[in-house]
Amino acid sequence: MIAFLNADCTLRQKADIVTLIEREGLRVHVDRIEGTEIIGVVGKDPGRLAAVIAAMPGVREVRRMSLPYALVSLDYHPERTVVKVGRARFGGGKPVVIAGPCAVESEAQIQRTARIVAERGALMLRGGAFKPRTSPYSFQGLGAEGLRLLADAGKATGLPVVTEVVDSDDVGLVAEHADMLQVGARNMQNFSLLRAVGRQARPVLLKRGMMATIEEFLLAAEYVLEGGNPLVVLCERGIRTFERATRNTLDIAAIPYLKERTHLPVIADPSHACGVRSLVIPLARAAIAAGADGLIVEVHPRPEEALSDGPQALRPDDFARMMAEIGLGGPRPEA
Repeated sequence: MIAFLNADCTLRQKADIVTLIEREGLRVHVDRIEGTEIIGVVGKDPGRLAAVIAAMPGVREVRRMSLPYALVSLDYHPERTVVKVGRARFGGGKPVVIAGPCAVESEAQIQRTARIVAERGALMLRGGAFKPRTSPYSFQGLGAEGLRLLADAGKATGLPVVTEVVDSDDVGLVAEHADMLQVGARNMQNFSLLRAVGRQARPVLLKRGMMATIEEFLLAAEYVLEGGNPLVVLCERGIRTFERATRNTLDIAAIPYLKERTHLPVIADPSHACGVRSLVIPLARAAIAAGADGLIVEVHPRPEEALSDGPQALRPDDFARMMAEIGLGGPRPEA
């Protein structure tokens, strides 16, 4: 529910509205839409207060919302959110490319990869320090040492870094080293983790779960915004279907569908969507054509030696070709 305030609404009148809402156990989000100050009301059955709030001094209009995800809705927030991370501006009109290895394996590997992607136009560096793997015997990442190596590589190349946080207890540690926190597909409905990143000031990259509906995806984002963090970038990374030819099935339709319903930026992960190197570039082109605000792709100097996800990692020349084909090739712009 949204209460639109009169232009001459006083601070005392606004305080009375907020006090009433909070006394009823609901949450308040104050914002501005096209020059008009609003008070968003979220929680269990906020509509029960609609008539009371509408009659209060200072209130021009009250609108009920039928969507279960009020805070991420474009109806609630018609001005599109731009998430800034260093020079990267997700939703700023020009696609942003995040690139790097699936996992941080060594200092030499992450430093070399960072130089490669920076020189070819990437604006952010990715790399996993904590790796949630399907098999307990697979490489699980370097942990805290991986975070340090990733941060050092980002500083050396001037690229802000994003890495996955897999446990709510590790959010503070990861936030000390990373410029953006990633919540992976397997943790999209880890609600304690969503609440934990919602309390952080760091931007959040939220990946769609491999079996999640779009509504479930948006409700996961709602957890983060409801926690107080409005800086969320959504990532379509493919969903699990009956098809076995590719690792997952990239839901291209989800990109424009999300853009019609949420003010949050939307990017795509063609690497995890297919799991096949030769398909990454065509899917990257398709995602950008569908309106994606950017891409996150895996790049490795020697994919055949990668400790995780080598078959889907682009080689340096592949990455350069992808950047050229989506119109972002050429030398890195000056800061």
